[in-house]
Amino acid sequence: MDKNSVDWHGPNVALATPFDAAGEIDEAAFCENVELCLENGVTGLLVSGCTGEFWALTKDERKRLFKLCVDAAAGRAPVIGGTGAIRTEDVIELTEAAKDAGCSGAMVLPPFFVKPSFADIVAHYQAVSDAVEIPILLYNIPANAVNELTPELTARLADIENVVAIKESSFDLNVFYRTIVLAGDRLRVFGMGLPGLLVGAWGSFGVNAQYWDSQSCDFYFTYKQGDLERAKVLHNKSDALRDAISAPDRNTYVAIKAAMNLFDRPGGYPRLPLRPLNDADLADMRARMERLGVRPPDRVRAAVAE
Repeated sequence: MDKNSVDWHGPNVALATPFDAAGEIDEAAFCENVELCLENGVTGLLVSGCTGEFWALTKDERKRLFKLCVDAAAGRAPVIGGTGAIRTEDVIELTEAAKDAGCSGAMVLPPFFVKPSFADIVAHYQAVSDAVEIPILLYNIPANAVNELTPELTARLADIENVVAIKESSFDLNVFYRTIVLAGDRLRVFGMGLPGLLVGAWGSFGVNAQYWDSQSCDFYFTYKQGDLERAKVLHNKSDALRDAISAPDRNTYVAIKAAMNLFDRPGGYPRLPLRPLNDADLADMRARMERLGVRPPDRVRAAVAE
């Protein structure tokens, strides 16, 4: 199995997991979000990742979401199940569940919080690959996971049988490009939006398609059509929108759900320890988005203002 074993490309979306006020998964809202993202043009769906608040989900809930997403997608786009965990045994169990649910692949973080050695991390991924025959998407997000999949380590992991791609979220273009240089012959590398595409990425995993319109995906398609100037405009607007949502000091995952709700999308509530944004933050978010020409529906704006 190698990077040509999968057809992952383009603007994928990292799905939020909507909870109701009591903290339960709102399955109908989740499926609605899948449908809306597909209408916006996403080419792949990632469930139970960081944006999906995987750390706040039980293993059974994650398994349920795998199946919900596959059923909702109905073959229109590949579904990748986030199966990262600290214990190798848990990752294997979740990866088996992702395969059984019909996922096209599994996204696996390096074990987080603890600090395993280089050899430990390689052995972790090797054990998952040996146990479950499914394409594996590596996930490098050192700001959250502590343990970095350096370009050199990624190049070693690329030799593992079922490892076919990486979601490179260091947000360091030098790291990103070196990963492509050292492992791009064996892995599909995703991330960095338009700058990533310019240095050889296969696409990205974003969140904007959950509250913005089809422009959230169009930077990829316009780039592929050769319209670099239009792609730059869309990429810059996407970055500005992301900054408007995250500023000034908001939890990213809470802010994504707030933006979804602001646009009458099914964001729902976060799950504790995360809490919804307060009224002042919502008003500031709305004002920042409107300055970019991205306006919530009038009736939703009025509701937030009350």
